[in-house]
Amino acid sequence: MLRAFSRCLGRRTVDGLLWHTDLKPHASGDYSIAVVQANSSLEDQSQVYTSPFATYVGVYDGHGGTEASQFVNKNLFSYLLKFSNEQGGLSTDVIKRAFNATEEDFIHLVKMALPVKPQIASVGSCCLVGAIANDQLYVANLGDSRVVLGRKDSKGGKKNSVVAERLSTDHNVGVEEVRKEVKALHPDDSHIVMYTRGVWRIKGIIQVSRSIGDVYLKRPEFNRDPIFQQYGNPVPLKRPVMTSEPSVLCRKLSSQDLFLIFASDGLWEQLSDEAAVEIVFKNPRAGIAKRLVRAALQVAAKKREMRYEDIKRIEKGVRRHFHDDITVVVIYLDHNKNRSRDMFKHGTGNFTKSPVDIFSLNADEEVNLLPRVT
Repeated sequence: MLRAFSRCLGRRTVDGLLWHTDLKPHASGDYSIAVVQANSSLEDQSQVYTSPFATYVGVYDGHGGTEASQFVNKNLFSYLLKFSNEQGGLSTDVIKRAFNATEEDFIHLVKMALPVKPQIASVGSCCLVGAIANDQLYVANLGDSRVVLGRKDSKGGKKNSVVAERLSTDHNVGVEEVRKEVKALHPDDSHIVMYTRGVWRIKGIIQVSRSIGDVYLKRPEFNRDPIFQQYGNPVPLKRPVMTSEPSVLCRKLSSQDLFLIFASDGLWEQLSDEAAVEIVFKNPRAGIAKRLVRAALQVAAKKREMRYEDIKRIEKGVRRHFHDDITVVVIYLDHNKNRSRDMFKHGTGNFTKSPVDIFSLNADEEVNLLPRVT
């Protein structure tokens, strides 16, 4: 079904290993995307699907490798569209079913790939999805990518001011509430959360508590597999220590809601919610996602007492010591009821994906060949 969607890969530049799409229309506004690569292989993946009836946004921040984020990028929206068509529209149940189906398919892939690629059992991805239909916004997430709403300040008394409102939950045990949640689920394990290498981690390994993948931390049988045991240092598990159950928020959009910023944690490590919202509010639309990425890089450079021009020249791989991969999608909310009729005269949808690897000669193809799930 997705093969029929038109595709735009945007533009690649040498400005900081950056890829961007300055501005494209969706049914009720415009959107902008930018990605900067820090890892040797780009672990962030992202996509936007627009139709006369809905706009979908996905940001997938991989860890331990690229396989999980690439897999989610290829499969999650297919399930979202399939289940929403079957049930007559979007709902929390549709979204949770799509997440679960994607997780189960990836586990099946891991089982098939394990004999030749045992490390795939330890690959995972955060997963942030937004969906807008009939002025209803759904946000679902696993991990610590984040969406922040910029809305008019109706209480501050200033005419041209904006308020930042975080709409997603950071599933990161660095957050005290998340640590308490994980500990409460494992009362018999005093080492379920450990302070290791300067941060809190589940079992001393991983910071996020929810994801797609990370199969060896969800399925104890993988830790007992002799092939996987030869690959690394398996953690003896009595039961799963991570989950793929997303947090889902549903809210009615109002005329006060101006825009949404979806981004991987690479952005939020450098910019506060309020700083990011102010940048979007005070600057032109075209290239706004790129502007946010550059602002984050400037902060990262300043932390190392470097200039922005210096950090731009650092090669991928080495650059990961200075900042993470960063993905940003900005969705403007114009609440234009007639726009979808003008945009989609033939009722078709448009599909935009960021490249799998920014500087690859085949940027729209997978870096790692995965077994096909049947």
